[in-house]
Amino acid sequence: MSSTSGAGPVLDADEAAAIDPDYPVTPVPAHARKSFFSVAVVLLGFTVFTPTMLAGAALGPAFDFSGLLLVIAIGSLVLGTYVAVMGWIGARTGLTTVVMARYTLGTRGAKLSSVLLGGTQVGWYAVVVGTIGDLTAEALGWESYGARAAVMVVTSALMCATAYWGYGGMYWVSLVSTPLILILAFWVLARSLQEVGGFAGLADVQPTTSMALAVAVTTVVGTFVSAGTQAPNWTRFAKRGSHAVWACVIGFFIGNGLMVFFGAVGALTFGEGDFVLVLYQLGLVGWGLVLLFGNLWKSNADTAYAFGVAGAELFNRPSKAPFVIGGSVIATVLALTGVQNHLVDYLVLLGTFIPPLGGVIIGDFLARWRRGIPEDHVPPAVRWPNVLAYAVAAFLAWLSGELEIGIPPVIGILVAVALSMGLSRLSAGRPRSAVAG
Repeated sequence: MSSTSGAGPVLDADEAAAIDPDYPVTPVPAHARKSFFSVAVVLLGFTVFTPTMLAGAALGPAFDFSGLLLVIAIGSLVLGTYVAVMGWIGARTGLTTVVMARYTLGTRGAKLSSVLLGGTQVGWYAVVVGTIGDLTAEALGWESYGARAAVMVVTSALMCATAYWGYGGMYWVSLVSTPLILILAFWVLARSLQEVGGFAGLADVQPTTSMALAVAVTTVVGTFVSAGTQAPNWTRFAKRGSHAVWACVIGFFIGNGLMVFFGAVGALTFGEGDFVLVLYQLGLVGWGLVLLFGNLWKSNADTAYAFGVAGAELFNRPSKAPFVIGGSVIATVLALTGVQNHLVDYLVLLGTFIPPLGGVIIGDFLARWRRGIPEDHVPPAVRWPNVLAYAVAAFLAWLSGELEIGIPPVIGILVAVALSMGLSRLSAGRPRSAVAG
């Protein structure tokens, strides 16, 4: 180990690769960067995620077709823009989100981001594992809790192993499964449209429930805002910032938007937002299980990877491996208790409190680190101006949701960016010299 600073252990590229080839607490060196295609495949594989359809199913009955498209477009634009900026910063610095937070919030303040982001990803992992167990039992007519629990444990072990393998494991699983999943999804979409007489028939379907626009957009943003805040975990492998931006657009604007749309159409035509269950209704149980396992395996491997690198930062360890394993065990236990039954409220919560954290990182980077982070820079224990910026932005985002004024995630991001940029310039100014990260 070369040295130790306030930001944790400082390793050179060879030392970091020897401990963990994914560089969880150090910048990804140039020789380890990946192609645009590789990064795009991983991000698209992450967001083509069937539980996202449940958010679409909640939106579908609340809007007419044009209103539904507007909600999905606004939510996806907010999410895609936010994630693209985060992804660009990740490519520029070569750092994960939680390690970037050391420079924004301080070495101790960054523990807040590790707990917040790592904790939400453990929750998502639990939701997915529980969903697999429930849907498999439903498909095969299993009444036994033991059989359902066994499915959860086995699938969790496969997901954990893929995340343990690292970026390479997630890439190959995504490359194989994502095309098959999209083919199945578009086929089910075509069958759904046949049920209502095509898009014209879908446009004639009238809302049966109501939902405020702000709540609906927050739900769309919330589907992947926590994961999107951690997009640098993968875009740090991009060779160029532009590659990271376009990979995020493909994954979070197009991929995630499609999944919300699929769920809404399924709810309007078959009364069921999850295409896995639609396939069950069509008598295609085998293909339903293929869609279920292929989709959730790759998405949850990314989730495990995210809480693995968060744990590495939280405990200042150069390897993500023990935290991938530990988080997977905790999440599996949560899944066995039925945590997956509270998804919509969870999404709204994420859509309120996670974006301000990314907003603070964006604002601080634009104010102080656009030319790169100096190699000899030692962050303070707590960077209070940015901690304050996050607290204020998160509170205003929550308040806007309570008062139904504006769109909470947008308010949280914009307030956080503005406050962190202003306070960073006032408190520290810009570094005199820097080298690209």
